This record gives sequence, C-alpha cells and structure tokens, in this order.
Amino acid sequence: MSQINKTTMSNWRWIMCAMLFFATTVNYMDRQVLSLTWKDFISPEFHWTDEIYGNITATFSIFYAVANLFAGKFVDWMGTKKGYLWAIVIWSLGAVLHAFCGMFTEGWMGGDYTSKAALIGATGDAVFAIATISMYAFLFCRCILALGEAGNFPAAIKVTAEYFPKKDRAFATAIFNSGASVGALAAPATIPLLAKAMGWEMAFIIIGALGFIWAGIWIFVYEKPNKSSHVNAAELNYINQDDADHNAAAPVETEEKKEKHMSFLQAFSYRQTWSFAFGKFMTDGVWWFFLFWAPAYFSDQYGYTSDSSMGIALIFTLYAIVTVLSMFGGYLPKLFVEKKGMNPYQGRMLAMLIFAFFPMLALFAQPMGQYSAWWPAIIIGLVGAGHQAWSANIFSTTGDMFPKSAVATITGIGSMAGGVGSFLINKGSGQLFTFAEGQGAAFQFMGFEGKPAAYMIVFCICAVAYLIGWVVMKALVPKYKPIVLE
Repeated sequence: MSQINKTTMSNWRWIMCAMLFFATTVNYMDRQVLSLTWKDFISPEFHWTDEIYGNITATFSIFYAVANLFAGKFVDWMGTKKGYLWAIVIWSLGAVLHAFCGMFTEGWMGGDYTSKAALIGATGDAVFAIATISMYAFLFCRCILALGEAGNFPAAIKVTAEYFPKKDRAFATAIFNSGASVGALAAPATIPLLAKAMGWEMAFIIIGALGFIWAGIWIFVYEKPNKSSHVNAAELNYINQDDADHNAAAPVETEEKKEKHMSFLQAFSYRQTWSFAFGKFMTDGVWWFFLFWAPAYFSDQYGYTSDSSMGIALIFTLYAIVTVLSMFGGYLPKLFVEKKGMNPYQGRMLAMLIFAFFPMLALFAQPMGQYSAWWPAIIIGLVGAGHQAWSANIFSTTGDMFPKSAVATITGIGSMAGGVGSFLINKGSGQLFTFAEGQGAAFQFMGFEGKPAAYMIVFCICAVAYLIGWVVMKALVPKYKPIVLE
C-alpha cells in the first residue's frame, strides 16, 4: 500500500469517540431519571423516605460494582463490538422496565389499591406495604440497569485504547466522559418536564428508548481499526505509533492475535491494579452522591422542586459548569507530555493532583448556601468538573500501564471498587439524612443542625476523598511501569 501523506489522514477515530460520547450521555440520562423524579413524583405515590431511596441507590451501586468485576472480562472475551452492544441493550431494557413498577405495586396490593390515587391516599399499615413493595420493584429494575451499565466504561476505555495512541487517550476519554456531564445536563431540562406532562412512567420509557437507537447505529459503524474500511494507512500508523512495528496494518493484526490475556488472579497481583482500584473506590462515590442527591438537596434545603423553573435552572447550571470545565481535564496531561517532555503516566498523575484540590471547595457549599442556593450549585459544579477531569485521567492510566487485551478487565475491577465506594456513601447518606431529620435541632455539626448538618458531614467526606486517593495511588505506583505479559 502506498504511503499516504499525513494531511490526508482519515479521522474515523473521532467518529468512534463521538459514539462513545453519545453512549455515555444516554447512560447517565438513564441513571438520572430516578433521581429527578423520586422526590416530587414517585415518593408521594409510594410513600418513600430518604432511607428507602438511599437503599435503592446503594443497591444499584453494589450490584453495579459486582457486575463491573465481570463486565470488563466479558467485554475482553466477547469483543468490543458485541460486548458494547449487549451492555446498552440490557441497560436500556432495565431503564424502560422502571415504568411498570407502579403497575406491579398496584397488582400486588390489589383490593382498594389498584390506582395511583388510591396508593397516594393510603394510610396505616398500607403505607409501609406500598413503600416496601414498590422499593423491591424498583430494586429489580435498577439491578438490570446496573448489569448493563457496568459494561459502558470497560467497553469505552477498550475502544479508546484501540483507536488512540497513549498521548491522546486522556483527551479522547475526557471528550467521551463529558457525555456523563452532558447527560446530567440534559436530564434536568427534559426529564422533570416529561414527568410533569406525561407522567414519570413515560420519562423512563422515552429516555430508555434512546439506547436502542444507539445500538442500531453501533452495529454498522464499529470495526477494529485494522479492519475498518474507514481507517486509512496514515490514520492506522498514527493509532499504532506506540507499537514497535506500526508501519503496516498486517503486522499489527498478527500481533493482536498473539496478544495474551490476563486472568483475574493475575490482574490482582499487580500494584497497578490496586492503585487504579483504590483511586476509583475513593472518588466514584463522590460523583454518584451528587448525581443521585443534588435534586433532592435543592428540594429539601431550598424548596425548589425538580420540575420548578428554579430547580431546573440550578441543576442545569451545576452540570453546565461540569461540562465546560471538565473538557480541559484530558488536555492538561497532553500538554505536560508534549511541552514538558513527561511520560504519559507522569503527566497524568500531575494533572490528577491538580484536579484533586477542586473537591475541597465542597467545604464551602453548605455555608455559602445560607446566602443563596446558587452558591452550592456553582460550587458543586466545580467539584463535579474536578471529578470528571480526574476521571478522564484515572481511566487512561489503565491504557498506560496494561496491554490492550487486559484494559477492559482492569477497568472493570476498578469500576467495581468505585461501585463499592458509591454503595457506602449512598447507603450511609440515606440513613444519615433520615436520622438527622428525625433528630432535628438535637443533631448538630459545624454550626448546622438537622438535615443540613448531615449534608455538611457528607460534603466534608467528599472534599478530602481525592487527595487521599492520589496519595495512595502514588505510593503504590511511584513511577511509570507498564505491564508486559510473558
């Protein structure tokens, strides 16, 4: 094949990045439907407390964690195309099934409780029964959602490792990972209005259906770079610049076939695995806490429901800040590598240290909220931007240190650890908020009392999580040391 000038390089890798972006956007919109509807639409119907909602989000988190342990291995075994397809079809099905939880609860209760009005007007023991039955119905749907969603990031990181050289991976990851922010940004502008106009059930159905559309497109657009008719020789050489022999497609294909796979037991024998997993454990829960609880926070503390114009504006502003600022998260290590001559791991760790200081701003969210609800919205937005920038880089460390055949497996292990961290913070928060609300003025912390004091406690935990995570990661892997499978 004749050498193609660099100026004529195809750019199919960015089409792949766009597909990952849209998948992640849909992923987070599906995840957000419940958090944006439970307080103002679902809770009155099923008589939920903060603790019940905390149980649901915590169960989702722990099931997501366990599923991640196998999702990465599943994607490595099944292959990127089929693995990603299975993931989004399963989570989209789970998202749609939420819409039938009310019907299930009515059918189970029977008797005088076969309508939404009857459920809302229930009293006495029926309240407890309705809350419990509906909780388990939602738990079932959340577990299906978690099972599918567990495949998103292992598959997306694997695609990034396949289509981008190491120096570009954090930037590409930052772009597709911003889909989480865009999904969280689009959700408050659409989901509460859908729920208000058409019922909360239709919000789950409409948002869930988006995943099936993506799956139909994915079937036709994805192939590995060396097999894709959309990737020319110049782009393939650029993608494979980290390999010793990257001047032609055929040697790359041969090498891929010979590449060895890593077992679970072997994966846990490396410090690099534990470093990635601990970083995810300490920080994923922070993002998920704000994702799941921010709408309820503004409703509880300031009286702005998720479908009110002010409630929508606050959440929209929060995630607009996350979306715009987090894009720089992937560019910063690229700058360190190209301008400062650092290796990718050095540049990434320095960038992550900088981003680890952003969550410290969470310490000011509750105090500043005494003046205006806009202050916590802005501050939480900055914290979220720091997380997304951190997330883009910590995901990319797997591609820096592990062979492509093991990237999804390691990503799955780390995401499992992140899910465990999320379980702890969501379960603990739900119990803490319910307890603090019951105690009222008797529960105090740093000048706050009742539920505001409980929020302040969680904000303090979120503030220091990233610095602790970074210190332990650096201690486990002080220098760049890639894994080579013998």
